[in-house]
Parts: sequence; C-alpha cells; structure tokens
Amino acid sequence: MANIVGGIAVSHGPLLCTPPSIWHLRAGADQKNVNHWYQGRRHNYDELLAARAPGFGMAVQAAHQARAYAQCQSSLDQLADKFKAMRADWVIVVGNDQREVFHDDMSPALLVYTGESIPNIPLTPAQLAKLPPGIAEAEVGHCPPEGAVYPGHAAQATRIVASLSDAGFDVATSARLPSTADGQHGIPHAFGFVYRRILNDAPPPSVPVFVNVGVAPNQVRTGRALAFGAALARAVRDLPDASRVVFIASGGLSHFVVDESLDQKVLQALSPFDAASLQSIPESWFNGNSGEIKSWMAVAAAMNEAGLRIDMRDYTPCYRTPAGTGSGMGFVAWSL
Repeated sequence: MANIVGGIAVSHGPLLCTPPSIWHLRAGADQKNVNHWYQGRRHNYDELLAARAPGFGMAVQAAHQARAYAQCQSSLDQLADKFKAMRADWVIVVGNDQREVFHDDMSPALLVYTGESIPNIPLTPAQLAKLPPGIAEAEVGHCPPEGAVYPGHAAQATRIVASLSDAGFDVATSARLPSTADGQHGIPHAFGFVYRRILNDAPPPSVPVFVNVGVAPNQVRTGRALAFGAALARAVRDLPDASRVVFIASGGLSHFVVDESLDQKVLQALSPFDAASLQSIPESWFNGNSGEIKSWMAVAAAMNEAGLRIDMRDYTPCYRTPAGTGSGMGFVAWSL
C-alpha cells in the first residue's frame, strides 16, 4: 500500500513571477477587460470599480505591493522546504489547462497523464509576442529558458487510471502532450510553476492530473471535484508498493478579481475539512480563473481521505488596481 505523506496547495500567476515594479502591465490590461467575473456576475472595469467602492487605493501603493510580494516569496520558500522534508518518491500534481495544449477539438473534464517524460518547452519569440501584457515577463517562472524534461511515472499513472475507472470515473488519458502549430508544446504553466518553484526544477517522478475548472461547458463541478479527489487518494493508497506520495494542487485562489471573503471561506473549510461549506459556494462564483480553486478542492478531499492535517496556511491578497483586480494568493501544506 502506497503512503500519502503530504500535500501542498499553492497559487500560481504572473504576480508571483514578476516584481511589483511591473505589475502595472497587468493593471493596464485589467482596465481594458470587459469580462471581470466577481461573485457570479460579469463586469467591465468601470462597473467593477463602482461595485467595489471605496476600492483598494491603498493596496496598490508601491510599498504595500512590495510587502505582499515579499510575503508570497517567503511562503513559497516555506512550501519548497516542506516538500523537501516530505521525502516523496513520486508526486501527483493537480492543475488545469487554459487552452495551452488542449483546444476546441478536445477538452477533457478529467485527464491523467501517463507519459514517461514531461517536457517543459519554452515558448518561441513569436508565441511570447502574442501573450497579453505582463504574461510574457512571467514565463520564466513557469519554464527555464533552456527548457527541461521531467520524469513521469507511467506505471503508477496507468494503475491509477484503472482504479479510477473501477470507481466510476471515466478519465481521459494521454501519454504525450498535444502539439499544434500555434499552441504550446510542453506542460502548461499551472504545472510548470510547481516544477520550477516548489520542486526546484529537480522533481521526483510525477503524474500530472488535469482538471477542467474553467473551459465551458464541461467544467468539473464542486461535488465532482471533491469526489474525484477522494477517489484519487484511494487509488494511490491501493497501489501495491510502499512508496511515499505527495499531492500538489496548483492554482487559485480568487482571480483576477480578488475576493477575500471567498478565499477565507475556502481556507477555513480545509481544516477541519468541510465539504458542505465548499459545496455551498455557488457554481457561478467559479466563473473565470477563480475556478482553479477546484484543483485545491480535489487535493483537500484527498488529504481528508488520507487523514492528513494542515500544518501551514498562509494567505496574501495581491492587488494591482483600485477596482480590486489581482490575485488572492494561498499557500497550504498538509502532513501526517
């Protein structure tokens, strides 16, 4: 029986990979965006600013942003240290794809990567030039400039798929990442950030698990994310070896409109684990990028199934405009 010895849930995003001195690049894009999702409603920037009056003017001052960035980097360092102390033989990384490798010809709700290797391939100059402001500058936080190839764990991934199928989860599989002429050719940024920042570009073998949290119409709903996470833990626990396994969730919390009340509701529901509280959050509140919280839900359910407890729970909201756009950054670890 494999041993689930730890878990991590970590935010990712450009504000973690770029200094506050250039956060204004994303702020400018926010002001032009007409699709800001906040508590189930879509707003343009001016509507959002009015809805969130008196706004977040103090939080976007340079000194405040610098403190928030420093706090986030300290939390990331702590998670990297905690992962090292977990002494994992292999890892499951739960994240999402934002039309980086999966496109409208295939949008799997749940997918287990079964490849022997995991390529992290730098974007070409032409691809970087097409990215929104502030995103190209953050790419180094997801992929080393020279690229990398990380070890997969095909044998364990295949066993997990069989177990999930027995449990009623019809997961898709892929032994290689899709590649299109104009798309990304390597692992998406949700996973790349974990490999770079938490696993320090030297990960043990890992199994990426893709959960569609944001691409309509087949986004995984909250109840399904929770049930899937618990089933994933049982599948790992039933493996015929004594390996040490760590689960990692990548994404969230609320963004690109920070909703501290939503983030705190989620964080409080992690310990003690409160599935009912998580399921009480309206599905419409997960429209947009805040849907990545569901990757956290899957791993939280897995940790509950495995009997692990939270021993670190940090939270830092990072604001980049007075209307409250930015990211709610969360950093959580579970241990035996």
